[in-house]
Amino acid sequence: MNTKYIDLINQTFDFPQEEFQLENNHLRFHDVDLNKLVETYGAPLKFTYLPQISNNINRSKCWFQKAIDKHDYNGKYQYSYCTKSSHFKHVLNEALKNDIHIETSSAFDINIIENLKEEGKLKNNAFVLCNGFKRAQYITNIARLINNGHINCIPIIDNYEEIDLLSQEINGKFNVGIRIASEEEPKFEFYTSRLGIGYKNIVPFYKNQIQNNEKVELKMLHFFINTGIRDNAYYWNELTKCLKVYTSLKKICPSLNSLNIGGGFPIKNSLAFDFDYEYIIDEIVNQIKLACEEESVDVPDIFTEFGSFTVGESGGAIYEVLYQKQQNDREKWNMINSSFITTLPDTWAINKRFIMLPINRWNDTYERVLLGGLTCDSDDYYNSEQHMNAIYLPKFNKEKPLYIGFFNIGAYQETIGGYGGLQHCLIPAPKHILIDKDVNGNITTQVFKPQQRSDDFLKILGYENLNQNDSSSQNKELNGKKYLIKSEVINQ
Repeated sequence: MNTKYIDLINQTFDFPQEEFQLENNHLRFHDVDLNKLVETYGAPLKFTYLPQISNNINRSKCWFQKAIDKHDYNGKYQYSYCTKSSHFKHVLNEALKNDIHIETSSAFDINIIENLKEEGKLKNNAFVLCNGFKRAQYITNIARLINNGHINCIPIIDNYEEIDLLSQEINGKFNVGIRIASEEEPKFEFYTSRLGIGYKNIVPFYKNQIQNNEKVELKMLHFFINTGIRDNAYYWNELTKCLKVYTSLKKICPSLNSLNIGGGFPIKNSLAFDFDYEYIIDEIVNQIKLACEEESVDVPDIFTEFGSFTVGESGGAIYEVLYQKQQNDREKWNMINSSFITTLPDTWAINKRFIMLPINRWNDTYERVLLGGLTCDSDDYYNSEQHMNAIYLPKFNKEKPLYIGFFNIGAYQETIGGYGGLQHCLIPAPKHILIDKDVNGNITTQVFKPQQRSDDFLKILGYENLNQNDSSSQNKELNGKKYLIKSEVINQ
């Protein structure tokens, strides 16, 4: 009988796959021996396979260039990285090896940009696309970057006040983009995105605030779909509406030369994952060209701002199964030596699926289990794997340690999980005030913790000079090859 775990995989999926292979009963990820990684560093651990970042960037560049050549498209493709997916210095260092641009979402992103420029990592002619709702500090930081000579910093206007706010702090002329407030997908809780300016209002907005404004020039129209780029009626319909706005604007705004199609590509979340990137890109380029030809306007340069696609498939986490609990006649709980809530927050917060595979014991018989984390919280579990709506793993055996890996987790998990004090989009934690009464019954207040500053985030993210002997960055040799292992979670 085919009762081994490897039999289950072979019966269910095509295996091995490009990034996953099996050797001597141990799983390899991009030819890295994961069992050796555990032997060297222990578990739990997180890892970042840096070369995959460059690999995905160049895959996208090749696909777009192929479509541009095929359709004789008279515009360029520009790849930008969405920093909110992962702000870590090692991620940006790898991504910037590939002649890309940067998309930001909050004030402290600009501090990171300035750090990268000082080190010569970010070119002076690179585009910095500043998205998001812009509070005072974000405005100030954008203005500082532009005033210091980075003319390709383009604030993407989110609301009707931002041009005036930027004009007050920027010296001289500056370029802007406008974000379309796209319609949300039908199943969403509300109709229109909270970010950007509505389709029908964009042309009037341009005429009122930009067209005769000698200080501002419109360069980009920004289009973002929350669900990402998908081959469905909703996406193609929204893209069509976006292109109508672009062509209408282009007719009255000669400086408009770029279209940021926003939204991200899906990444692999199962061994059964199937997404035809080349087809989608080919059709996007074709649709843009056809829309522009129909209205007799020049085609735009195409920008994307891929976050998860850039960094997601580089990340992984490895846990050890500590214990098994048989809670009733049907449910076996495998308890891991960490917490899903703290290390993989998307698994419990939004039921995100990741690839989950054992690291070892593939030739052992398997069983159906549930996976539980260490915290005393009922939501600290993972049940989203796609093996027939159940999780199958090699049978628990106290005498034979079992290690399991979660893969393609490199986007968002660290910031959402609060790594080292990080917050999503680098939004600073607010100051915390303690309120009490003194001996006389009078109300007293004191600051418990001040609001986080840019320096706090830069230190956490690795943008300060670190001790070369620090255990968080070590050169280790695995199977005769040297790998730079950047640990993002300290072993317990």
